[in-house]
Amino acid sequence: MKTQGISASKMLVCKSAAVAMMVSLSGCATSSLLEGNQTPNSSAVSNSTAKQVLVEDQLVAFGRPAQPLANMPSNSVVIVGEKHSYVLTQGGPEMVNILTNLTPQNIQVDNDMTFYSPKNDGYFQGQMKLSYAKLKDEFKRSDYQFFLQNGGTECTNNSDSRIGAQRFCFTVPIKGGVYPQVSNLSLIQSKYKALTKPYPVTIYTQAQAAQVSQKGPNGAQKLVMLPFALAFDVVTFPFQLLEGVSK
Repeated sequence: MKTQGISASKMLVCKSAAVAMMVSLSGCATSSLLEGNQTPNSSAVSNSTAKQVLVEDQLVAFGRPAQPLANMPSNSVVIVGEKHSYVLTQGGPEMVNILTNLTPQNIQVDNDMTFYSPKNDGYFQGQMKLSYAKLKDEFKRSDYQFFLQNGGTECTNNSDSRIGAQRFCFTVPIKGGVYPQVSNLSLIQSKYKALTKPYPVTIYTQAQAAQVSQKGPNGAQKLVMLPFALAFDVVTFPFQLLEGVSK
């Protein structure tokens, strides 16, 4: 009988030890899983990106090159800035069509000109939002035909309605390249009234969040211009841009 008691006691001790080992292994496995779950999150944080502004410029006018530019479409549109020139390689014909076929003083720019340069290699992309408004009784059949053919959509707001006006909006996807400041900037600026508030042109890229925070506000990466970009004269459109820009 003693032998059986001892055997039973030994079996109980063995079972207890086995249970303890299983609990210990389970704890290790749980710890391993938790650590495994933390690793990707830590990696995601370290690999996250942040917006890095390359240049902040001020809008002066819209125009076109006085002479054709190498490697650029013949109908290029230029966004003239105080620091740089932004030549459109895509969206130029649409912009020319709107700016030259609609009454200039009724055109407004409806968005901040914030463009993205994925590689900071002199190229950027974004969109231009323009609107055209005037009194309803001033619209002609040809105006509505133009809107239909060029993607204009009605966007009349409450302010327009109160004065009996109608508004149509255009969104033009654009791509382009960065050039130096235009050669005849002073002459262009003399044609326009002084701005009551600045209208910014911004180009940004995406960089590692850690790098952006290390650079700080005074260590921004510099904007890269196209390697073949040279200064040129520009002829402005008959479009009093500074009178028509809206926020």
